[in-house]
Amino acid sequence: MPVTISIRDENAAGNIIQEIPVSFSSELVSVKDIIRARVVAEVELYNNKLPEYFRGLVRPTDAEQSLNGFKLRERKKIDADKQCFIALDAFHKNAYFLLIDNIQAESPEQMVVVNKNTQVSFIKLTPLVGG
Repeated sequence: MPVTISIRDENAAGNIIQEIPVSFSSELVSVKDIIRARVVAEVELYNNKLPEYFRGLVRPTDAEQSLNGFKLRERKKIDADKQCFIALDAFHKNAYFLLIDNIQAESPEQMVVVNKNTQVSFIKLTPLVGG
């Protein structure tokens, strides 16, 4: 039975920045499945409208970070598979962490049970500048 959940981006203070609904064909999914579904959904949203800014988990190639999101040098469709690869690599490098019902995901292979009440939050970490 398909399951739809809402995935949130939160800042370190716990404020919700955006929410994206995603669906899974089963209640048992991996953390990798959650990351992939989220990235594919945000890329589809962008590719359908090609707005000035891409608001996603990770920066697309050939884009600059700004206050409003990532600005591509030219408006063009983004490759979802490439974004998924970048997002999984960023997870391995601790660029963000993922909370599933307030429990931190440890590995992309970790299996979890989701339902309509499952809370999934992505929290991006900001690198410290200085030395």
